[in-house]
Amino acid sequence: MIPVTKAYLPNKEKYQSYVDRIFQSGWLTNNGSLLQELEQRLADYLGVKNIILVANGSFALQLAYKALALEGEVITTPFSFAATTSTLAWEGLKPVFADINSETFNIDPAQIEAQINPNTSAIVPVHVFGNPCDVDAIQAIADKHKLKVVYDAAHAFGSEYKDQSVLNFGDISTLSFHSTKLFHTIEGGAVITNDDELARKIRLMINFGISSPTSIESVGTNAKMNEFEAAMGLCVLDEIDTIRQRREDIWQVYTNELSNIVELQQWNEHGKNNCAYAPVLFESEEQLLRIEAKLKENDISPRRYFYPSLDTLSYLDSKQVCNNSRDIASRILCLPIYPTLKLDDVQKIINIMESN
Repeated sequence: MIPVTKAYLPNKEKYQSYVDRIFQSGWLTNNGSLLQELEQRLADYLGVKNIILVANGSFALQLAYKALALEGEVITTPFSFAATTSTLAWEGLKPVFADINSETFNIDPAQIEAQINPNTSAIVPVHVFGNPCDVDAIQAIADKHKLKVVYDAAHAFGSEYKDQSVLNFGDISTLSFHSTKLFHTIEGGAVITNDDELARKIRLMINFGISSPTSIESVGTNAKMNEFEAAMGLCVLDEIDTIRQRREDIWQVYTNELSNIVELQQWNEHGKNNCAYAPVLFESEEQLLRIEAKLKENDISPRRYFYPSLDTLSYLDSKQVCNNSRDIASRILCLPIYPTLKLDDVQKIINIMESN
């Protein structure tokens, strides 16, 4: 079976060498040496100032909301994975949706300002499939209305905007390091900020607010990444350039072969594609369902990322209708893309799509 994605597993002996270090130290979690090493290497690789590794991407978002003391309403996108809105609702915040640009799939800055009111505290955009948002326009709106900006950058590991990491924009950016991501730590995530005081606050928050063995400085939770996950991250980071190149090779084949029969996401002209996903857009939902069924008959499992549009979720009780998001959600399919996917299998996927 060919899945939509597959976790990258590094050399077993290399991972074992890190595990041996864990056993020698006896230090399994709580800011161990492997975690510290991974944080420094990731900061250098991504070109960011402060990166705090955490247990998962949802925790990263929740920590961002808490650290910025968000309240009331938060403007976000309806076209994303459920965690973007569920973390807001979980923290007692009300998601308010601004529709997307139907070509970039990102939140449309022109739709944001109309949703702002005295109860609005922040904007939470998503770099959908790693495609950088219009960060300049979003920041201008935030500055005008004195709002915080938290970027859900779960898909944007290695994405760049104007030759720097897209993670450097907004008050905070968050990453997911789930096993299916381009870079992973089995489970995990990260909070990124250029604000040193904010970074210090978040580091306290992930460890119950404890600042020393005899001092509890603030409210907190347990959001720490453990040493075994950090070990996986170090192994994967060693091979990240190869991983990205293999994904790029696959995406290039899809682009060359399918651009005449499907629509492709319009990438930010100042952005660099990290090839984390391979989304294609069909003319209709009927066409999508027909081709999806044919692929599954051949043991190929694409995924309807992101369906349904989040403004339709019943538990949010949203009265908004985001037509662009609903339309794109009904017609989009993510094709298999991962480093060990063979080009012969990529061609098989293309042949099935072209014949249906």
